[in-house]
Amino acid sequence: MNALRGEDIRAQARSGRLTVPTCGLAPDFLQANLVIVPEGLAGDFHRFCRLNPKPCPILDVTEPGAWEPRHAAPGADVRTDLPRYRVYRRGALVEEPTDITHLWQKDFVAFLLGCSFSFEAAMQRAGLSVRHLEESCNVPMYRTSLPCSPAGPFSGPLVVSMRPLTPAQAIEAVVITSRFPQAHGAPVHFGDPLAIGISDLARPDFGDAVTIRIGEVPVFWACGVTPQAILMEAKPEFAITHSPGCMFVTDLLAED
Repeated sequence: MNALRGEDIRAQARSGRLTVPTCGLAPDFLQANLVIVPEGLAGDFHRFCRLNPKPCPILDVTEPGAWEPRHAAPGADVRTDLPRYRVYRRGALVEEPTDITHLWQKDFVAFLLGCSFSFEAAMQRAGLSVRHLEESCNVPMYRTSLPCSPAGPFSGPLVVSMRPLTPAQAIEAVVITSRFPQAHGAPVHFGDPLAIGISDLARPDFGDAVTIRIGEVPVFWACGVTPQAILMEAKPEFAITHSPGCMFVTDLLAED
Protein backbone atom coordinates (compact mmCIF):
# COMPACT_ATOMS: atom_id res chain seq x y z
CA MET A 1 0.00 0.00 0.00
CA ASN A 2 1.20 3.53 -0.77
CA ALA A 3 2.65 5.22 2.33
CA LEU A 4 0.37 8.26 2.20
CA ARG A 5 -3.11 7.79 3.64
CA GLY A 6 -6.28 9.82 3.30
CA GLU A 7 -5.74 11.38 6.71
CA ASP A 8 -2.28 12.60 5.63
CA ILE A 9 -3.67 14.43 2.59
CA ARG A 10 -6.51 15.92 4.65
CA ALA A 11 -4.03 17.16 7.26
CA GLN A 12 -1.97 18.86 4.55
CA ALA A 13 -5.10 20.58 3.21
CA ARG A 14 -6.24 21.59 6.69
CA SER A 15 -2.88 23.20 7.48
CA GLY A 16 -2.85 25.11 4.19
CA ARG A 17 0.19 23.23 2.85
CA LEU A 18 -1.87 21.62 0.05
CA THR A 19 -3.87 23.96 -2.21
CA VAL A 20 -3.52 22.15 -5.57
CA PRO A 21 -5.32 19.18 -7.22
CA THR A 22 -5.10 15.82 -5.45
CA CYS A 23 -4.68 13.60 -8.53
CA GLY A 24 -2.10 10.90 -7.83
CA LEU A 25 -2.07 11.49 -4.05
CA ALA A 26 -2.76 8.59 -1.62
CA PRO A 27 -3.83 6.40 -4.59
CA ASP A 28 -4.97 3.51 -2.39
CA PHE A 29 -7.82 5.61 -0.97
CA LEU A 30 -11.08 6.76 -2.54
CA GLN A 31 -11.21 10.44 -3.41
CA ALA A 32 -14.49 12.34 -3.33
CA ASN A 33 -16.16 15.31 -4.92
CA LEU A 34 -17.96 17.61 -2.49
CA VAL A 35 -21.34 19.32 -2.76
CA ILE A 36 -22.84 21.32 0.12
CA VAL A 37 -26.41 22.62 -0.06
CA PRO A 38 -28.94 23.87 2.51
CA GLU A 39 -31.21 21.21 4.02
CA GLY A 40 -34.17 22.52 1.99
CA LEU A 41 -32.44 21.43 -1.22
CA ALA A 42 -30.76 18.29 0.10
CA GLY A 43 -33.69 15.95 -0.61
CA ASP A 44 -33.90 16.97 -4.27
CA PHE A 45 -30.12 16.81 -4.66
CA HIS A 46 -30.04 13.34 -3.07
CA ARG A 47 -32.70 12.23 -5.57
CA PHE A 48 -30.67 13.78 -8.40
CA CYS A 49 -27.67 11.69 -7.37
CA ARG A 50 -29.74 8.51 -7.18
CA LEU A 51 -31.09 9.18 -10.68
CA ASN A 52 -27.59 9.91 -12.05
CA PRO A 53 -25.28 7.38 -10.36
CA LYS A 54 -22.56 7.53 -13.04
CA PRO A 55 -21.56 11.16 -12.38
CA CYS A 56 -22.80 11.22 -8.77
CA PRO A 57 -22.01 7.95 -6.89
CA ILE A 58 -22.82 8.69 -3.24
CA LEU A 59 -20.09 7.81 -0.72
CA ASP A 60 -21.43 9.69 2.30
CA VAL A 61 -24.04 12.27 3.32
CA THR A 62 -23.79 14.28 6.54
CA GLU A 63 -26.59 15.20 8.92
CA PRO A 64 -27.78 18.83 8.66
CA GLY A 65 -25.21 21.09 10.28
CA ALA A 66 -22.65 18.29 10.74
CA TRP A 67 -19.25 18.66 9.10
CA GLU A 68 -17.91 15.18 9.94
CA PRO A 69 -18.39 12.50 7.23
CA ARG A 70 -18.69 9.64 9.72
CA HIS A 71 -18.76 6.82 7.16
CA ALA A 72 -16.09 7.99 4.71
CA ALA A 73 -13.64 9.60 7.15
CA PRO A 74 -14.51 9.61 10.88
CA GLY A 75 -13.04 12.66 12.60
CA ALA A 76 -12.55 14.62 9.36
CA ASP A 77 -13.98 18.07 8.66
CA VAL A 78 -15.42 18.94 5.23
CA ARG A 79 -14.96 22.65 6.04
CA THR A 80 -11.16 22.47 6.14
CA ASP A 81 -9.92 19.18 4.68
CA LEU A 82 -9.99 19.95 0.94
CA PRO A 83 -7.27 21.95 -0.82
CA ARG A 84 -9.69 24.45 -2.31
CA TYR A 85 -13.45 25.11 -2.52
CA ARG A 86 -15.86 26.92 -4.81
CA VAL A 87 -18.65 29.12 -3.43
CA TYR A 88 -21.71 29.75 -5.60
CA ARG A 89 -24.41 32.37 -5.04
CA ARG A 90 -27.45 32.16 -7.33
CA GLY A 91 -25.41 30.01 -9.73
CA ALA A 92 -22.45 32.39 -9.98
CA LEU A 93 -18.97 31.46 -8.74
CA VAL A 94 -18.02 34.15 -6.23
CA GLU A 95 -14.88 32.85 -4.49
CA GLU A 96 -12.46 29.91 -4.19
CA PRO A 97 -11.32 29.78 -0.55
CA THR A 98 -9.10 27.15 1.08
CA ASP A 99 -11.32 27.02 4.20
CA ILE A 100 -15.09 27.44 4.50
CA THR A 101 -15.45 27.42 8.30
CA HIS A 102 -16.57 31.05 8.27
CA LEU A 103 -19.31 30.24 5.74
CA TRP A 104 -20.76 27.22 7.53
CA GLN A 105 -24.46 27.26 8.40
CA LYS A 106 -26.42 25.03 10.77
CA ASP A 107 -28.65 23.65 7.99
CA PHE A 108 -25.86 22.65 5.58
CA VAL A 109 -25.80 19.08 4.27
CA ALA A 110 -22.58 17.77 2.69
CA PHE A 111 -22.50 15.11 -0.02
CA LEU A 112 -19.32 13.19 -0.83
CA LEU A 113 -19.47 11.72 -4.34
CA GLY A 114 -17.02 9.26 -5.89
CA CYS A 115 -14.19 10.52 -8.12
CA SER A 116 -12.42 9.02 -11.13
CA PHE A 117 -9.01 9.75 -9.58
CA SER A 118 -9.68 6.61 -7.54
CA PHE A 119 -9.27 4.20 -10.48
CA GLU A 120 -6.17 5.80 -11.96
CA ALA A 121 -3.77 3.77 -9.80
CA ALA A 122 -5.37 0.58 -11.14
CA MET A 123 -4.92 1.86 -14.70
CA GLN A 124 -1.27 2.61 -14.04
CA ARG A 125 -0.67 -0.81 -12.49
CA ALA A 126 -2.00 -2.30 -15.74
CA GLY A 127 0.50 -0.23 -17.73
CA LEU A 128 -2.07 2.22 -19.12
CA SER A 129 -1.21 5.86 -19.62
CA VAL A 130 -2.78 8.49 -17.37
CA ARG A 131 -1.70 11.55 -19.31
CA HIS A 132 -2.51 14.33 -16.84
CA LEU A 133 -0.36 12.58 -14.20
CA GLU A 134 2.46 12.21 -16.74
CA GLU A 135 2.18 15.92 -17.59
CA SER A 136 1.72 17.04 -13.95
CA CYS A 137 -1.55 18.87 -14.51
CA ASN A 138 -5.25 18.54 -13.71
CA VAL A 139 -7.47 16.16 -15.71
CA PRO A 140 -9.36 17.87 -18.58
CA MET A 141 -13.13 18.07 -18.03
CA TYR A 142 -15.85 19.04 -20.51
CA ARG A 143 -19.53 19.88 -20.52
CA THR A 144 -21.39 17.59 -22.93
CA SER A 145 -24.69 17.66 -24.79
CA LEU A 146 -25.86 14.63 -22.76
CA PRO A 147 -28.62 15.63 -20.33
CA CYS A 148 -28.79 14.36 -16.77
CA SER A 149 -32.07 13.05 -15.35
CA PRO A 150 -33.69 16.01 -13.56
CA ALA A 151 -34.83 16.13 -9.93
CA GLY A 152 -36.64 19.15 -8.52
CA PRO A 153 -34.65 22.28 -9.48
CA PHE A 154 -31.60 20.25 -10.53
CA SER A 155 -31.11 19.59 -14.24
CA GLY A 156 -28.44 20.17 -16.85
CA PRO A 157 -25.59 18.57 -18.78
CA LEU A 158 -23.32 15.67 -17.94
CA VAL A 159 -19.69 16.70 -17.42
CA VAL A 160 -16.99 14.20 -18.41
CA SER A 161 -13.30 13.77 -17.71
CA MET A 162 -11.00 12.65 -20.54
CA ARG A 163 -7.93 10.41 -20.74
CA PRO A 164 -6.37 9.65 -24.15
CA LEU A 165 -5.62 5.98 -24.91
CA THR A 166 -5.10 3.73 -27.92
CA PRO A 167 -8.24 1.78 -28.95
CA ALA A 168 -6.81 -1.41 -27.45
CA GLN A 169 -5.99 0.40 -24.20
CA ALA A 170 -9.47 1.92 -24.14
CA ILE A 171 -11.00 -1.57 -24.18
CA GLU A 172 -8.71 -2.60 -21.31
CA ALA A 173 -9.64 0.56 -19.43
CA VAL A 174 -13.34 -0.35 -19.73
CA VAL A 175 -12.63 -3.67 -18.01
CA ILE A 176 -10.50 -2.10 -15.27
CA THR A 177 -12.71 0.87 -14.43
CA SER A 178 -15.89 -1.22 -14.45
CA ARG A 179 -14.64 -2.56 -11.11
CA PHE A 180 -15.01 0.93 -9.60
CA PRO A 181 -18.73 1.86 -9.72
CA GLN A 182 -18.15 4.09 -6.67
CA ALA A 183 -15.69 6.08 -8.82
CA HIS A 184 -17.85 6.52 -11.97
CA GLY A 185 -17.15 3.03 -13.34
CA ALA A 186 -16.65 2.40 -17.05
CA PRO A 187 -16.35 5.19 -19.66
CA VAL A 188 -19.51 6.71 -21.11
CA HIS A 189 -17.96 7.33 -24.56
CA PHE A 190 -14.75 7.10 -26.54
CA GLY A 191 -13.85 8.36 -29.97
CA ASP A 192 -15.54 11.31 -31.68
CA PRO A 193 -15.99 14.13 -29.11
CA LEU A 194 -18.53 15.91 -31.35
CA ALA A 195 -20.90 12.98 -30.79
CA ILE A 196 -21.33 14.15 -27.19
CA GLY A 197 -21.20 17.88 -27.93
CA ILE A 198 -17.50 18.62 -27.31
CA SER A 199 -16.15 20.86 -30.05
CA ASP A 200 -12.56 21.51 -28.95
CA LEU A 201 -10.51 19.12 -26.79
CA ALA A 202 -7.82 21.80 -26.45
CA ARG A 203 -10.23 24.01 -24.48
CA PRO A 204 -11.64 22.04 -21.52
CA ASP A 205 -14.35 23.69 -19.42
CA PHE A 206 -12.48 22.65 -16.26
CA GLY A 207 -8.93 21.40 -15.67
CA ASP A 208 -6.11 21.43 -18.20
CA ALA A 209 -5.68 20.28 -21.79
CA VAL A 210 -3.38 17.27 -22.29
CA THR A 211 -1.47 15.85 -25.24
CA ILE A 212 -3.29 13.37 -27.49
CA ARG A 213 -0.72 11.37 -29.44
CA ILE A 214 -1.00 9.81 -32.89
CA GLY A 215 -2.99 6.59 -32.66
CA GLU A 216 -4.82 7.61 -29.50
CA VAL A 217 -8.52 8.38 -29.03
CA PRO A 218 -10.15 10.45 -26.28
CA VAL A 219 -11.87 8.30 -23.64
CA PHE A 220 -14.55 9.99 -21.53
CA TRP A 221 -15.77 9.12 -18.05
CA ALA A 222 -18.72 10.64 -16.17
CA CYS A 223 -17.33 13.31 -13.85
CA GLY A 224 -18.18 14.53 -10.36
CA VAL A 225 -17.89 18.14 -11.54
CA THR A 226 -21.35 17.54 -13.07
CA PRO A 227 -23.05 19.00 -9.94
CA GLN A 228 -21.20 22.27 -10.50
CA ALA A 229 -22.72 22.56 -13.98
CA ILE A 230 -26.09 21.63 -12.45
CA LEU A 231 -25.77 24.29 -9.73
CA MET A 232 -25.01 26.91 -12.39
CA GLU A 233 -28.28 25.92 -14.07
CA ALA A 234 -30.39 25.70 -10.88
CA LYS A 235 -29.00 28.93 -9.37
CA PRO A 236 -29.69 28.15 -5.69
CA GLU A 237 -29.22 31.02 -3.26
CA PHE A 238 -26.08 29.41 -1.84
CA ALA A 239 -24.01 26.28 -2.49
CA ILE A 240 -20.42 25.13 -1.99
CA THR A 241 -18.40 22.52 -3.91
CA HIS A 242 -14.78 21.40 -4.21
CA SER A 243 -12.65 23.26 -6.74
CA PRO A 244 -12.25 20.94 -9.76
CA GLY A 245 -9.48 18.44 -9.07
CA CYS A 246 -9.15 19.45 -5.40
CA MET A 247 -10.80 16.45 -3.79
CA PHE A 248 -11.63 15.19 -0.31
CA VAL A 249 -9.49 12.07 0.25
CA THR A 250 -11.43 9.52 2.32
CA ASP A 251 -10.36 6.62 4.53
CA LEU A 252 -12.16 4.17 2.22
CA LEU A 253 -9.92 1.86 0.22
CA ALA A 254 -10.35 2.21 -3.53
CA GLU A 255 -10.14 -1.55 -4.09
CA ASP A 256 -12.85 -2.47 -1.54
